[in-house]
Amino acid sequence: MKAIKKAVFPVAGLGTRFLPATKANPKEMLPVVDKPLIQYAVEEAIQSGITELIFVTGRNKRSIEDHFDKNVELEASLIASNKNFLLESIRSIIPSHVKCIYTRQSEPLGLGHAVLQAKTIINDEPFAVLLADDLTDAHTPVLKQLILQHQKEQSSVIAIEDIPKEKTVQYGIVDVGDSKNNLYKINSIVEKPQPIDAPSTLGVIGRYVFNPQIFDCLEKIKPGKGGEIQLTDAIQMLLGQQAIFAYLFEGKRYDCGDKLGFIKANIEFSKKHPEIGKEFTEFLKSAS
Repeated sequence: MKAIKKAVFPVAGLGTRFLPATKANPKEMLPVVDKPLIQYAVEEAIQSGITELIFVTGRNKRSIEDHFDKNVELEASLIASNKNFLLESIRSIIPSHVKCIYTRQSEPLGLGHAVLQAKTIINDEPFAVLLADDLTDAHTPVLKQLILQHQKEQSSVIAIEDIPKEKTVQYGIVDVGDSKNNLYKINSIVEKPQPIDAPSTLGVIGRYVFNPQIFDCLEKIKPGKGGEIQLTDAIQMLLGQQAIFAYLFEGKRYDCGDKLGFIKANIEFSKKHPEIGKEFTEFLKSAS
């Protein structure tokens, strides 16, 4: 099986939970300290061996493309000001061996529909999907953990974490069988069940590695919850054809699609930031 070199970033969502901040600015461009959410996801992908970044965009998402493009005027200004550190910080956002590709989701028909827009670019290869809302912090990048499991099993692998039972209505939830070293074989998956109906408390987070057969399922499934093409429903259909695994990843995940989770991420990443970490930590102590 081919090495995983392509990753899909669905970034066409409206970000309504952060209005009015996201009225004109994509939620993926909201900053955690000094980098936008989407850059953290891109860095994770690159650190995991990805060389083709596929952004599925929508209206008002031009700033994402601009962020990963070259800015000649800004670079010239930084050179003239001898601000070499800042110059390197923007030049290194996308390494020279990595390519950015943009495709459009013309209608907001759900996560599954967004992923489907990348089919012709993926070209029958295994690939990754990363949701920028989920900011991860791990010694080994979470995506790389999934890729390593995919290499062993040659099967699709999705990241999971144990969540509070009352929050199952916010997640895709898996029913699993036997496990070995945090890797579970999935029996079934259901989208946002009520706690009383949830088969477990193992919730899916925004990191996936798929075999290309997922596209066939995305094309066949009918709209699910909310009238959208649900990625969860396609995974359930694919389960009828081949094994799929869930991996209880090592590390920390911050739900930055939620205001409180976003604030927590900013606090934790600020504490570790090389420029402001020490001073910020002292501030927190004095403010408590």
